Amino acid sequence: MLRRVRQSLRQVLFLMARRPDLLCGAIVLGVLLVLAVKFTCSRAKNVVAAARPPVRFFSPDAPVVDLYLGQLDQVERLRSVAEVSFIFFYAPWCAHSMAARQEVQQVAKKLAKQVQFVAVNCWWSQGKCRRQNRFYHYPVIHLFYRRFGPIEYRGPFLAPYIESFVLRVITPLTYLPSRGHVEEFLSYHEPRVVGFFQFNSSPQPPGYITFLSSALQVLKRDFRGVVRFGVVTNKQVAGAISLTEDETVFLHRRFNSSLIFPRNDLNFTSEAICRWVFENRETVLQWLQPPGTKSRLLEEELTKGPALLLFVPHDPLGSQPSPALQQVADIAVRYHSCDNSHHSSWDKSFSFHSLCCQSVVLPQSSTSVCEVCLSLSWPSFATSPLHCLFPPSIQGGDIFQTYLRRCCLHQLPSPVSINSATAMGCSNFLDSYSPFSQYSACCRKVEPQLNESQAKEESEMQSVPPSLIPPFSVPQPEGDGITGLRCQTNRTLRFYVLDVALNWPLAVRLGASGNRSASLEQEDDRSGDGSFAAIVNLKDEVHYVLQHTPAATLTESLEAFIRNFSAPYSLLQRHLVGEEDRKGAEEEASRSDEHTQSPPRFLITELTTSSFLPSVMDLQKDVLLFYYTQWCGFCSVLNHIIIQLARLLQGNGTITVARVNVARNDLPWEFMVDHVPSILFFPRYRKHLSVKFPDNLPITLPNLLRFILQHSGSLHHVHKPSVETEGPGHSPFLGSEFLTLQREVQALHHARERLSQQLAQLWRDNRRLKFEARALETENAELQRERRSLEEQHREKSRQLSEAVRRLQELADASENLLNENTLLRVLLRALTDRTEAREQAEVERKETEQKRSHMAS
Repeated sequence: MLRRVRQSLRQVLFLMARRPDLLCGAIVLGVLLVLAVKFTCSRAKNVVAAARPPVRFFSPDAPVVDLYLGQLDQVERLRSVAEVSFIFFYAPWCAHSMAARQEVQQVAKKLAKQVQFVAVNCWWSQGKCRRQNRFYHYPVIHLFYRRFGPIEYRGPFLAPYIESFVLRVITPLTYLPSRGHVEEFLSYHEPRVVGFFQFNSSPQPPGYITFLSSALQVLKRDFRGVVRFGVVTNKQVAGAISLTEDETVFLHRRFNSSLIFPRNDLNFTSEAICRWVFENRETVLQWLQPPGTKSRLLEEELTKGPALLLFVPHDPLGSQPSPALQQVADIAVRYHSCDNSHHSSWDKSFSFHSLCCQSVVLPQSSTSVCEVCLSLSWPSFATSPLHCLFPPSIQGGDIFQTYLRRCCLHQLPSPVSINSATAMGCSNFLDSYSPFSQYSACCRKVEPQLNESQAKEESEMQSVPPSLIPPFSVPQPEGDGITGLRCQTNRTLRFYVLDVALNWPLAVRLGASGNRSASLEQEDDRSGDGSFAAIVNLKDEVHYVLQHTPAATLTESLEAFIRNFSAPYSLLQRHLVGEEDRKGAEEEASRSDEHTQSPPRFLITELTTSSFLPSVMDLQKDVLLFYYTQWCGFCSVLNHIIIQLARLLQGNGTITVARVNVARNDLPWEFMVDHVPSILFFPRYRKHLSVKFPDNLPITLPNLLRFILQHSGSLHHVHKPSVETEGPGHSPFLGSEFLTLQREVQALHHARERLSQQLAQLWRDNRRLKFEARALETENAELQRERRSLEEQHREKSRQLSEAVRRLQELADASENLLNENTLLRVLLRALTDRTEAREQAEVERKETEQKRSHMAS
């Protein structure tokens, strides 16, 4: 057949070569086909409809210029004629933009006379805003103060917060006309900056514009405006803070010396002033505002050390902070106040200048303690941050301790001649090759503090060796116990404040009541506010929750909370957060209807943080505990095995199968596991002998049953004789019967184990056969699909081959007809040629005859 096809193709090519008109026809048909396909594809471009033009985003009655076509050049024109401009970039489809629209309208209705509000659609593809700006989120708020800007707003999109930020931009400086205003301005705990400028020669001194720009520059980094800027124009008022020179910037600090901007060392620019303020400011209370999305803000702050998180109600528009915030700020200020009052009996020369101190205990003298403090004296100390650089020998070097004994301990007077509990001597020495720093060492001998009862026994203790007398007494807090606590403990706290209305879900995760309204009512009844406090220690992975007492105020409760945390042996209990226990609600619902049937008993007991210890430590029950999480895929695979185990043990009232979600329930450290899934068994009467399921064994039903029978309390207590059998009325017959029953029970246990093994082997074989049968069925189905596919391909190829043979036959018939026609044409051509030649011969003969006749006639 292939030979016939080749011959047919050769004949076709031969005919096309002999008849070029067939080749031209084929080319014309191909060109027409290409044109038809191109025309069809060109019409497909018009299927996608053009985007509809945008419409107004804000309502017509809102005092907001809505540039919904993205006219960015109009923004520049409106901003140039306004004192303060508020630019709101939005996307019409963005849900956050829609939510912020109502808040912006509220602010615009209040401040429309002072601020130019403009909204720009930055999503319209044909707008200029979309082409020139690339925003990664919407909405975006920019504020401009005259030509200064943009100042991006990074706070929550709520009307009070937005309005407060706009008011900060409108009035970045606070005018201080009198000494009283200056004192009130500097009395708050936030950092305060005061500028002194005399308006004598010109309406605005050159430095005043720079100072104003620095206040706006600070708002770029702090949307809450915690750092406040004030301006003084009267020289007598400026004398209240010792400012005498014009164009002076003063940074007020509460705990260290206040600073004056060093114009000789730094350029007097807004960026330099802003950077100088943030580098040298004192922050005792820091605001936190988690963005609500994926962010590492909390992690970055909590990794710095233990943090006291205070959730307090906050009104951004309030002229004065809330009472709860004032109490918290007062506690934070007193906590950080490490002044000379705490070191009244020590050397004032170094305790006033530096907080870089370390205590050194001399091992040769159990009653002598030396405190070494670093004193810096270089000229730029007032403008440079303090660095505590102690020599390594302070940590226990023999050379340093030898120097302390030589220079300080010989100065200690005899404690017998002094009527105080301590005796002290001080000495100063320079650091090696450093004329700008020196160490001050003050050593004291501490005697035990005796109360009245101990004073009566003092004579008896004279005979006791001195090494057995405790050198130090338990320190008692001086004053209120909170002032200067930061410098008296190694567990230093950082104070953070959060708005309870915005961060209530975080408070709930830390242990607050889930119902915020109910929690606020309870807080109002107890403390007069809706505050919540917790200490989070990320390093130790613990946190503590403040428990209010009905008779204590917020200040008293918070002070006691901080003191208990700072104590060497804290009395605070770790707070465990867990899922809400739904059993109580189910039992309450079941009690509401006495005629209904009893609630069904679940096969597996779901434990929470509150129900964990009562259930696991039940002495009357063996507890098999399954640790899992909702994101663990291996835990989900084992669920059917745990359910089968619970069904087998359903009739046994002494064994409980339970599980706990460790991702949602905090547990005591002694009950935690290092990985999930994990299985622990707590036998009854012996909870301290809990056993973990071996990691090298597969978690199967036979292995779990064998594990339970091996460690269950019932099997081990069979060997334990009862109290009655040990009495005087013991019968040997009962003892023998008991031993017989014991052996029978053990034999039954062994038989059950063998039967379990056989059943497990049969189950494995059955499962293997099922898998093999399923694999064979899958292979058979695959083969059937392949067979059907091959049959379809065979039929299709046969049809195509038949079609090709038919077409080739047609071509062969056409070629045969053409050959016949060609032969006929050749015959006709030969006949015509012969006839033409005969005619030509006759004509020649005729002409010759005529010529002969004419010749003869002539």
